[in-house]
Amino acid sequence: MHEMGIAEGILASAIEGAGGASAKRINSVNVTIGELTQVMEDALQFAWEALRTGTIAEGAELNVTMLGARSKCADCGHEWFHDRYSGARCPSCESYVVLLLQGREMKIDSIDID
Repeated sequence: MHEMGIAEGILASAIEGAGGASAKRINSVNVTIGELTQVMEDALQFAWEALRTGTIAEGAELNVTMLGARSKCADCGHEWFHDRYSGARCPSCESYVVLLLQGREMKIDSIDID
């Protein structure tokens, strides 16, 4: 379950950021994750809840925004949303020259602290 490692990284970054701001508590952490990362949100939430115990993030919510995969054809300019298996070919002109625009993100957007 790679979600445990991801949750550890989010927590460590949040604690480091909160410490730099002299915070006493983390209330919530907002993250954006692309669907092509294959992160399972419920597994990430489970890992988060287990890891936050005993830290300044104990009780903090992890708010996850999942982004669907979106690509653009380099030949005809068509943009489309897709799953991880259907994005390799443009549905408009059938070209294989495509650019992934979103779907692999994994970032902390904000941390709410006291």
